[in-house]
Amino acid sequence: MLASIPLPVRMLVYGVGFLGLVLVALPWVSYQIDRHVPAVHVEIGPFRVVGVVLFAVSFVLYLAASYVLTERGKGAYVEFDPPTMLVVTGPYRYVRNPVVILLLGAMLGEAVALSSTGILLMVSLIALLSHRQVTRLEEPLLRQRYGRAYVEYCANVPRWIPRGRPWTAP
Repeated sequence: MLASIPLPVRMLVYGVGFLGLVLVALPWVSYQIDRHVPAVHVEIGPFRVVGVVLFAVSFVLYLAASYVLTERGKGAYVEFDPPTMLVVTGPYRYVRNPVVILLLGAMLGEAVALSSTGILLMVSLIALLSHRQVTRLEEPLLRQRYGRAYVEYCANVPRWIPRGRPWTAP
């Protein structure tokens, strides 16, 4: 049924819904910790600008990595509506999970820009949950879906810390 909906429409719905949740709703809830437990709030003053820059750069690169995954993968980038092709180009030549890394970077940027302990705790929890989701759900499904090509990709491209030089698939 999802395939009958044009991919750009699906991506718009997924993107707005997901980003609204992780960059607006969850940070707002997490920021309430700072408001209601002021003792945990750490004010960083003018260093907040670092968070604004980190958020902006991470968000733009997140959009670019998502576009590469959608365009080259010939499908959406959600597990219930996955790409049909393995993507090993663009940022995926350096690291296997640039979308997750960049989204965490944007959330960390929010935490710094708002000088929020609550959002920082949220980012830490989401980083742990993301690792678990990637290792327990996503990677086994990708190994099953793409077989030997994915195993070779995993052997050459790190999961979280980008490699210095891009990997080129044979």
